[in-house]
Amino acid sequence: MIKLVYFAWVRERIGKSQEEMNLPENVVTIADLIAYLRTLDDGYEAAFQEPQVIRAALDKTHSLHDAIIGDAKEIAFFPPMTGG
Repeated sequence: MIKLVYFAWVRERIGKSQEEMNLPENVVTIADLIAYLRTLDDGYEAAFQEPQVIRAALDKTHSLHDAIIGDAKEIAFFPPMTGG
């Protein structure tokens, strides 16, 4: 079981801020997880429609999409941040 946390418009499109989920065996990397989540429903598809802009943190450490999930306890997803 892994905890998934969603921020900003990712959260708004999915309709929840977090959830716990058992991942299929073929989900090995963050990219695999994004691809899997897109298949769940229209909200996830909308949130991850452009996966290249989504940032991810694996156990609170910023990670690239090719990072192996392994024994991680939490993965957070958020859109690019802007500042002023």
